[in-house]
Amino acid sequence: MKWLTRNAGAALSRRLSPVHSDRSFYTVDVSKPVRIAIPEPSIDTEYNQRSLPPYLAALHSVGATAVLVPLHESPDRVAKLLASAQAVLLPGSRFDVDPQRYGEAPIAECGPADPARTAVDELLLQDAFNLHKPILGICHGTQTLNVWRNGTLVQDLPSVLHTPVDHSPGRAVADAHPVAITPESRLAKIVESAADVDGAQSVTSSAGAEDLKAEARGAVMVNSSHHQAVRTPGDNLRVTALSPEDQVIEAVELDSAEHFVVAVQWHPERTYATSAISRALFAAFVHAAEAWQPRRIEESVAPR
Repeated sequence: MKWLTRNAGAALSRRLSPVHSDRSFYTVDVSKPVRIAIPEPSIDTEYNQRSLPPYLAALHSVGATAVLVPLHESPDRVAKLLASAQAVLLPGSRFDVDPQRYGEAPIAECGPADPARTAVDELLLQDAFNLHKPILGICHGTQTLNVWRNGTLVQDLPSVLHTPVDHSPGRAVADAHPVAITPESRLAKIVESAADVDGAQSVTSSAGAEDLKAEARGAVMVNSSHHQAVRTPGDNLRVTALSPEDQVIEAVELDSAEHFVVAVQWHPERTYATSAISRALFAAFVHAAEAWQPRRIEESVAPR
C-alpha cells in the first residue's frame, strides 16, 4: 500500500485540520508510518475479496498502512506481525460469534462460527490490551471484543427481541436507521469534531450542514448489516450508542481516557467517502495509533 502523495497529503491535512481552537479534532501526520493490524475477515475467500478493500482504502486515505493478519498463521507469526503494528482494527465477518463463548447454547437462528477468526481475534485483543494499543471494532469486531471482555450477545435480533427495526437491510442502504449517541463519550466527541470540521463542506450522502449539527447532538443515521448485537456490555465497556426505537446497543467503548477502544455495530468503512462521521472515526483511530507508545512488556501474545 503506497503512502499518500504530497498533494493528497495536503488535501487530507486541510480536511482534517481543526477550524475551532476550542475543539479537539484529530489530525494525522501522513509523513510518519502508522501500521494497523487487521485480521482477514473470515475463512470465506469470496467474502474477504468483497469486504476487505473498503477497510484498506479507509486506512490508506487517512495515512495508515494495513498489516493483514492471515487466519492460518501460527501464534508466533501473528506475534511478529503485531510487533510491527501500533493499533488493531477488528472488521466485520459473515460468521456469528459462538454462543458457547458466553455461556449459552446456540438457537436455531444463530449462524455458524469461524474458529480461525476467533483464534486470531483473541491474539490481537490480548496484544492490544496488554500494550494499550488502540482498537477499532466494526460490526462482528464489536461483538467479538464484547465477548472477549466477558460480555454477552443477542443471538438473533428478529426472533429474540422481535424488533420493528430492520438491522440487516444490507450494504446497499446507506441510512438504515438512527442511533442515539451518549453525550460526553469518546464517540460523541468524534461526532462533534466531524460536524465542526466538515459542517459546511463534506456532508453525508443524505444530509446537509444542519443535519451534521443534529448528528453532533446525537441523531446519527447509520448503515446496518447485522442480526446479532451486544446484550450485556463486557468488563469496563460502556454503551455509547443505542438504536432509539428498540434500544439495541449500537456502540461501546472502553471506560478509559488513556486507552482508545471504540467499537460500532455499523460499517463506517462503507461510507468513508460520503460521511464526515465515518472519516472522523477512522481519523481519530489512526491519530491514537500515531500517538501510541509501547509499554514495557516483552511479550504479549507469543506462547512461552
